[in-house]
Amino acid sequence: MKKHIGIAGAGFAGAVLARELVESGKYKVTVFDERNHVAGNCHTERDDETGVMVHKYGPHIFNTSREDVWEYVNHWGRFEPFVNRVKAVTKKGIFSLPINLMTINQFFEKKMGPAEARDFVGALGDESIKEPQSFEDQALKFLGKDLYKNFFYGYTKKQWGVEPSNLPASILKRLPVRFNYDDNYYNQKYQGIPVSGYTEIVRRILDHSEIEVRLGQRLDPERKDEFEHVFWSGPMDGYFNYKLGRLGYRTLKFERFVENGDYQGNPVINYCEEEVPFTRVAEHKHFTPWEEHDKTVCFKEYSKLCGEKDTPYYPLRLNNDKELLEQYVKLVENEDKITFIGRLGTYRYLDMHVIIGESLDLAKTCLSSDKTTWPKFSNSPL
Repeated sequence: MKKHIGIAGAGFAGAVLARELVESGKYKVTVFDERNHVAGNCHTERDDETGVMVHKYGPHIFNTSREDVWEYVNHWGRFEPFVNRVKAVTKKGIFSLPINLMTINQFFEKKMGPAEARDFVGALGDESIKEPQSFEDQALKFLGKDLYKNFFYGYTKKQWGVEPSNLPASILKRLPVRFNYDDNYYNQKYQGIPVSGYTEIVRRILDHSEIEVRLGQRLDPERKDEFEHVFWSGPMDGYFNYKLGRLGYRTLKFERFVENGDYQGNPVINYCEEEVPFTRVAEHKHFTPWEEHDKTVCFKEYSKLCGEKDTPYYPLRLNNDKELLEQYVKLVENEDKITFIGRLGTYRYLDMHVIIGESLDLAKTCLSSDKTTWPKFSNSPL
């Protein structure tokens, strides 16, 4: 008789794990999701008015250097190549991101080559900062005041809701500076967008006779003992009914508007000035350049602190959050028959490809070991 596994969450984390487990022939799986659709925050759907494929919870461009992850997603749906070229509106004009040789030359009105630009930017940095302790320290040390203030200060403050001086220095490591004319936002081997959308891919992953999907239903932690094991991709603190307090998350609000033709000529444009209330505008027809649409649908994106009824998007992980996280991790260690997975379950900022990779790796671990030794986390949250 096949053992029954429960999974909370029908996003990539739960879907990939469910499929890998049932493919072994050892398990049947019931997947729960509070929403009325699969794919979590990667959910895509056709806009009724324009026909454009919309990324309902914000833009998602798939990018990875893991060949097995790339092969996995392409098994479930066809991907078209897509290079994300972000533009930034600043007080001094519109520039390419990430900061590259074109950005540097245009911003400073220079005509430098790579080596000259590297020396030039290096001389802008604050040499008095030896060991950066914050996002602001990191930016000032390596970029100097002008680049930091124009490109990062206002945008970061809006995105995170706190002064950049209160954010960890590690956040800036995701924002590279290039001394060539490469304006590809990502630095990964494989990049693309699924032709049929992310939701269709997750539907196909979950389409198996031994997988039952229950939408609009929450897996109550009190029902854990109905299953041989539970994988939880919801908020870690939510599993414990927030009894120690709530971990900090940021959430997003979207303001939709429709125009004729082409509104901004680019998929994503960041608005770096603190005075502009939104962080960026996404024009979704540009994510599917192989399609043609007369109208265009855009979304202004606003970031705010996640309230009790809001959808959590990414963890804050400020000092007080990390202290609370350590307490919740101790509670997890005392639980049995459960593994916490995904962005919310492990309270980490994770992209799609990392989540898929971790689920594939976790499945291999679980299928090759006794259930009593299955890990408590897909990867350490600390």
